[in-house]
Amino acid sequence: MKRLEKEWRGGVYLCTAKSSFEADILESKLSSENIPCVKKYKGAGNFLEIAMGSTTAFPIDIYVPESTLEDAKNTIVAVPLEECEPVEFEEDE
Repeated sequence: MKRLEKEWRGGVYLCTAKSSFEADILESKLSSENIPCVKKYKGAGNFLEIAMGSTTAFPIDIYVPESTLEDAKNTIVAVPLEECEPVEFEEDE
């Protein structure tokens, strides 16, 4: 079975976060777009997050409902900073 087709708890695989911090950011971004997600911890990752507050030792898979997969992929696409327009800030005197 291909990784892209893997299902878990009624959702399909979206991506893998390298740390709980990254997983929390992805979860927050998806939530802001009304896309539910489930984090699947590998190894002792869930225990380490509870015990230590975060984990970078084990990756975390993110799953979303199949009907929202395309929207979720579009939501988490990184935008290169080079493509952003520069912002001019006013200096306080």
